[in-house]
Amino acid sequence: MLSDSICCALYPGSFNPVHNGHLDIARRALRMFDEVVIAVYVHPGKPFLFSAEERVALIEKALKGEPRLRVATYSILTVDYARQVGAHAIIRGLRVFSDFELEFRMALTNRRLAPDIEIVNFISGEEYLHISSSTIREVASLGGDVSTMAPPHVVEALQQRFAKLKAEGSQSSFTVSIKD
Repeated sequence: MLSDSICCALYPGSFNPVHNGHLDIARRALRMFDEVVIAVYVHPGKPFLFSAEERVALIEKALKGEPRLRVATYSILTVDYARQVGAHAIIRGLRVFSDFELEFRMALTNRRLAPDIEIVNFISGEEYLHISSSTIREVASLGGDVSTMAPPHVVEALQQRFAKLKAEGSQSSFTVSIKD
């Protein structure tokens, strides 16, 4: 027998910036869950290209019109936040093999902390396997075209942010080196 309660999932991440792969996973999660809360992680000691408020606004604009998606910020243990919002599951995306090890360890830790919350991994679509926020930041910081990787308003926000940093004479600390 199905429950009358709403089945909610939490999709946590830094989303710095949000990209097409993130958006694909959020939309696919809606096929399985009644509501998805996209939770933007705020880490006070970590430098982000975009503030938490900016990241929320970029996600909200990208997913405008989808009433079953909510965007919020959090800065506590993910499982604790999942409980706060009534989530039954935590959504994570897997792109490449190296993601699996990290996600596997996080899933085991979250399972130990909250055995009542399921971890659901979505395999990225082929067209999104190469996309990561760090790659997008690096390519955009060097003036490269990221228009196939992120929504137009995110591409514009990246261009404006890096132009501002360049005008201020700031060296970007948002590159990771994608030389190989």
